[in-house]
Amino acid sequence: MARAATTSDVFNAIAEPQRRDILTLLRAGERPVTELAQELGMSQPGASKHLRVLREVGLVRVREAGKQRLYGLDARGLRPVHEWTGGFEQFWNESFDRLDAYVQDLKQTRQEE
Repeated sequence: MARAATTSDVFNAIAEPQRRDILTLLRAGERPVTELAQELGMSQPGASKHLRVLREVGLVRVREAGKQRLYGLDARGLRPVHEWTGGFEQFWNESFDRLDAYVQDLKQTRQEE
C-alpha cells in the first residue's frame, strides 16, 4: 500500500514532532518564522520547510504584515484528525467504566475486612 504524500495528508504532516510543536506555538497566535525557529531551536529554512508542509495540508495560514509574513493556526484542517480520534471515545469510556467498577469493588472489599 502506497503511503500518502506528506504534503497532502494531515496525518502524515502532524506525524513530524517539530510540526506539532509549531502548531502548539501557533495556538497562542500568529508569529513570524524567525520567532518560531528561535523558540524551537531550529534553522529558519528548517522552520520554513515545516510551515510549507503545514500550509499545504491546511493547518497553517500566512498573511503579510509589512515586511513580515505572519503564520497562524487554521484549526479547521485538524477536522479529519478530530473525527478519527473521536471514534475511540466509546473505547475510553468503557475503559474508565471498568476502572471505576474495579476501584469501587476494591473499596467495598477493604471496608468489609
